[in-house]
Amino acid sequence: MSFPLLTATAALPAIGAIATAAVPAARRTTAKWLALLFSLATLVLAGIALVRFEPGGARYQLTESHAWIKDFGVRYELGVDGIGLALMALTALLIPFVILAGWHDADPLETTSSRWRPTQGFFALILMVEAMVILSFEATDVFLFYILFEAMLIPMYFLIGGFGDRAHTGSDENAAAQRSYAAVKFLLYNLVGGLIMLAAVIGLYVVAGTFSLSEIAEARANGSLSMATSTERWLFLGFFFAFAVKAPLWPLHTWLPNAMGEATSPVAVLITAVVDKVGTFAMLRFCLQLFPEASKWATPVIVVLALISIVYGALLAVGQRDIKRLIAYASISHFGFIILGIFAMTSQGQSGATLYMVNHGISTAALMLVAGFLITRRGSRLIADYGGVQKVAPVLAGTFLIGGLATLSLPGLAPFVSEFLVLVGTFSAYPAAGIIATTGIVLAALYVLVLYQRTMTGPVKAEVQGMADLKVRELAVVLPLIALLLFLGVYPKPLTEIVNPAVQHTMSDVQKKDPQPEVEAAK
Repeated sequence: MSFPLLTATAALPAIGAIATAAVPAARRTTAKWLALLFSLATLVLAGIALVRFEPGGARYQLTESHAWIKDFGVRYELGVDGIGLALMALTALLIPFVILAGWHDADPLETTSSRWRPTQGFFALILMVEAMVILSFEATDVFLFYILFEAMLIPMYFLIGGFGDRAHTGSDENAAAQRSYAAVKFLLYNLVGGLIMLAAVIGLYVVAGTFSLSEIAEARANGSLSMATSTERWLFLGFFFAFAVKAPLWPLHTWLPNAMGEATSPVAVLITAVVDKVGTFAMLRFCLQLFPEASKWATPVIVVLALISIVYGALLAVGQRDIKRLIAYASISHFGFIILGIFAMTSQGQSGATLYMVNHGISTAALMLVAGFLITRRGSRLIADYGGVQKVAPVLAGTFLIGGLATLSLPGLAPFVSEFLVLVGTFSAYPAAGIIATTGIVLAALYVLVLYQRTMTGPVKAEVQGMADLKVRELAVVLPLIALLLFLGVYPKPLTEIVNPAVQHTMSDVQKKDPQPEVEAAK
């Protein structure tokens, strides 16, 4: 029997979470190092999966299938295509940086009580989220995916509400209330989406008699699966609604700025760079594959919603006074690009959308983590409380600038490639939508450069005097992310070779071909 690599990759951080939580209260440093070691071991397994994956091979590889709940046809069924593998690798890559960046985030909560172990709990919850997200990228059984889709909300709720950002301008009571509000709003929005999805999952089983993606695909291919048009559309809407909340897509986005603003910066990265990617990934794997006709039927409306997300998110980012909320609204705009690329129904658009998921994860992690280091030094999230930082902490300012330039998709940095592909793919299918989407690029340049100008340039404010530059641990977090942004910006081929075959399978599912360019005959 071959080694169950996918199970091991997801199980290792889960085991690490249990081991970290069990560390005695007095051994906080041990808990931190244990969590970091388990996250690095998970990254090694993800790297082995990348090496073993054959881009030109079967659609789903490294597969595992075992009976789970026989009476309902539920199986423990795993497999990765290029899209799932890329996002699994992204998750495994980012978690060690999240842990390093949050090395001291739980320290202010430590007390002399032997029963309350916030440090162990904080890192254990991060590893548990990693385990569930990785397994969700691997699941090819719809019911298994649904369980993971909902279960990951629990540790995220505690990370937002129990380990929130302490850099708050109001009183401690007001700060605690804001954190509680953000956590509850995050949970309620996603639970409502999940409950609607549960009804659709049950409906899918009634129609198809199975939860297995491979069995549904086989039944559709041999003509044994009959699904009425209206039924398919209702089921599609049930799935898509849950994924649009998670993504998040306008107008279901309002939980994200609260959650990212009140969470610590590493947890904010966990939200937008890792957990939210499950929503856009699921649109490709489940919406388009299970409901191809309904996906094409809903495309015009979804394209409009994606365009609203792009412009609306960017406009609100321009007007923000809070650094973290600005990055949150920028992410809403970026997710609009991702969803636009998915539903442009072109190979360039979907390849760009997948690359965008990966590159947005890296660039947002770099920008948010540096912003977190800045906020920790000053104790404030307000842009107006900064000025002249580049004169006292030039390395911090320089890395902040690179993260910002990646966010606005500067050529030569990784997000440019993905955003360019999304726009090309969209313009070839929907020229008007492609033109409107380009306004997001202009607005991104505005909010990023204005943010840098107000915080890093100008006279040095009294509160910024003596601010320390990045330390060794912080450089170990930021520099590898910047190196990746540069590498993938100049040479994205390793990633596109993995992703493109999976995109072609998705295009085949919806029976779409790329539009052919129209060239007038020479006179």
